[in-house]
Amino acid sequence: MDEGLPLYSTDAVRRLDAAAIAAGTPAMELMRRAGMAAWRALQRHWPSARRLLVLCGPGNNGGDGYVLAALAARQGLEVEVLALDDTPPRSAEARQARAEWDRLGAVRVWAEGAALPGADVVVDALYGVGLRRGLAGTAAALVAQLNGSALPVLALDVPSGIDADRGSAPGPAVQATVTVSFVGRKIGLYTGAGRAHAGRREFEDLGVAAAVGLEPAARVLVPEHCLRWLPRRRDDDHKGRFGHVLVIGGDHGMGGAARLCAEAAARCGAGLVSVFTRPAHCAAMLATRPELMAIGVDEGGWPAAAERATVLAVGPGLGRAAWGRSLLARALALGRPCVLDADALAGLAEAGSLPASTVLTPHPGEAARLLGQEVAGVQSDRPAAARALARRFGSVVVLKGNGSLVADPDGALWVVDAGNPGMASGGMGDVLCGVIAALLAQGLEVRQAAALGTLCHALAGDRAAGTAPRGLLASDLFAELRGVLNP
Repeated sequence: MDEGLPLYSTDAVRRLDAAAIAAGTPAMELMRRAGMAAWRALQRHWPSARRLLVLCGPGNNGGDGYVLAALAARQGLEVEVLALDDTPPRSAEARQARAEWDRLGAVRVWAEGAALPGADVVVDALYGVGLRRGLAGTAAALVAQLNGSALPVLALDVPSGIDADRGSAPGPAVQATVTVSFVGRKIGLYTGAGRAHAGRREFEDLGVAAAVGLEPAARVLVPEHCLRWLPRRRDDDHKGRFGHVLVIGGDHGMGGAARLCAEAAARCGAGLVSVFTRPAHCAAMLATRPELMAIGVDEGGWPAAAERATVLAVGPGLGRAAWGRSLLARALALGRPCVLDADALAGLAEAGSLPASTVLTPHPGEAARLLGQEVAGVQSDRPAAARALARRFGSVVVLKGNGSLVADPDGALWVVDAGNPGMASGGMGDVLCGVIAALLAQGLEVRQAAALGTLCHALAGDRAAGTAPRGLLASDLFAELRGVLNP
């Protein structure tokens, strides 16, 4: 699974920069290329802009901003440059860029509390990839003022305040309209707060080729690549070739969760789908989706039909009482490939070893409980949390959320660059559980099933939401899943 767009750590990007400089490209030339790339992005997105406000910080990110300011001024735009203080830029290249701007205009130091000058577009060149702490003092106040202004923002490389490695915002962070990133795509712009703050992302390599052998921190899943893993159906295929998914869940009052999971498995191509649930749920389940085989299970029960299943989806509506705990223990004892979600994750502490082909699908709250930390700790470094869970349980892990992550026990990481806030509604995780189980049942390797399932679930959510995400229901994805999986 080495396909997909590579995402790099900030350390790797610095090494790419250093390699380019060692190969003969001066550092100042790279800064000029960054400023020119930013100017092209500004022209593409705001071709009628006449007034430009550029916020420049003390490092090379600020140097990129000075280059852009000079380019814009030479093209006749009205440009104003604000700095956080009157300290000279740190690097020789940034000082040279500042000196070139000084021949065209002035740099004004922003006074905390002062109104921002009028502008058609604001350029965020305050801090780049090196910032790991939360913004404070004047920088925090300036970012708060900017975010409250409703002005469009072009961020250079990374929105200021975002951790480019972890995808978190340890303090205030710029809410960008467009972010143009340089040299290497940063993992922190594809998950968590980084994805939320980046706006539309664009990338410019500045003529720097990726170094051979430089390992990416993660890869973005590309639909065209991932869908190749799913074999085309043949004319002589039959349901026995596509597996038998058994959904286990739906304690009292939670039958809908099992029902959503089961229909998702059926909609995504599983040959057969059975459901072990409370007897009270069976009639409604069969009435609304007769293709499912709903089997009522009483306390302590374990129908022999379990032996026919090839893949298990355990947890949607399972509950944490004796009924659910008993079913989880029996399910894991079967040793079948399985997807564990929701209440099944709460029982992992008592589960012992897991089947070899197991996928765990926690949201940040469940991940925090499994790791023994707070939700904020998980969200502060989502890549590290996903990898830690995969190592701890020896399973493939899908850490759900904005920019869902798929991690395997060897440390490999994939990012789902799809999904929308409308998917923050009840039942979405139950549908995802069924999607992944269906792909496992059709013969995909466990990492492939987790990655493709999470990607297709997010793409279906985007199609279903359209431009109106508010009010999106989990069942709205069913009509879209078939189209996503049959391009």
